[in-house]
Amino acid sequence: MTALSYAAADSATMLRRNLRHMLRYPAMTAMLLAVPVIFLLIFVYVFGGTLGAGLGHVADGRAAYIRYVVPGIILLTVASAAQATAISVAMDMTTGIIARFRTMAISRASVLTGHVLGSMIQSVLGIAVIIGIALAVGFRPTAGPLAWLAAAGLLLLTAFALTWLSVALGLVSKTVETASNLPMFLMLLPFLGSGFVPTASMPAGLRWFAEYQPFTPVTQTLRGLLAGGPVGASAIIAVAWGVGIALLSYLWSRRLYRRHRQPVG
Repeated sequence: MTALSYAAADSATMLRRNLRHMLRYPAMTAMLLAVPVIFLLIFVYVFGGTLGAGLGHVADGRAAYIRYVVPGIILLTVASAAQATAISVAMDMTTGIIARFRTMAISRASVLTGHVLGSMIQSVLGIAVIIGIALAVGFRPTAGPLAWLAAAGLLLLTAFALTWLSVALGLVSKTVETASNLPMFLMLLPFLGSGFVPTASMPAGLRWFAEYQPFTPVTQTLRGLLAGGPVGASAIIAVAWGVGIALLSYLWSRRLYRRHRQPVG
């Protein structure tokens, strides 16, 4: 076997390890899925009528708001799964399992790769659940096959980028508690963008931040793709953010992991 084959086999082993953890502790996965579902139901059934009317659709305010808010809820789901990755990585780094892995003939990159792949699977599961519930409460996308494919690609890129960022946050954390708190800003960014209300309704300073933070172009692109509307330059900006965050987070994670492996003294 080549070095690449060994690395792939070791990564698959680490992925199975993470999947077994998910099955052994289903409460974590259930909590990650519950948070976006609760927000979806609250914003649709409690605030949907009023916020939808604010979009200029008085007659079908709630239906209009469902179409508007679902992309933001989907990104909230991706951010929630990424937060769990930071916790899992921090647990590995603080419980001594990494020291045991050092004594084994396994690929050095396979541990982090297993975490990333496991989180991606968790993100896909969460997205599927949210879209299913959104359809049940009245979400009616008009996207064609190519638009759905483009939306899926953008979501995978976003999940990949946020997962590597969370890996880095988990590596830099000294405790599991810190790792659970550091990625919280990822859960807030969809609210501080165009995920739940138009940025034009915000005060000037907040509006500037909302328009230029990375979640807004992703939300706008998803909204355009799923609703069959124009996407414009948002797609290019969204992809650029995704590639940039993924690359920088990967390099940061690799540096932190290598520094952690070095023996003290």
